[in-house]
Amino acid sequence: VQLQAFGGGLVQAGGSLRLSCAASERIFSSNNMGWFRQAPGKERDFVAAHRWGLGSTDYADSVKGRFTISRDSAKNTVYLQMNNLKPEDTAIYYCAACRSWRPCAPFTSWGQGTLVTVSS
Repeated sequence: VQLQAFGGGLVQAGGSLRLSCAASERIFSSNNMGWFRQAPGKERDFVAAHRWGLGSTDYADSVKGRFTISRDSAKNTVYLQMNNLKPEDTAIYYCAACRSWRPCAPFTSWGQGTLVTVSS
């Protein structure tokens, strides 16, 4: 199962973007959902996660206070609101479903992701 992320683009430092990722109800309704990113030449890293049922969230230290993960159960969609973007946030962003929590270990396959480019 691949989840597709949308909403990336080119933005200046300090700007905002909102990413979205839709999943089937079967995947979305009973699993934690996470966002990950891969910068050029680097490994894929955890960004944020939203816990199914409890609604708690988890963030990488580098994005705390700037990014917010949320989910809309009516639309089976998870969002990543990114504010005060920095050039170091430039990466391809992916979403995934996870069965575990801290870490949010994904079990769905990586889709194409969506490219976020932050210019200085």
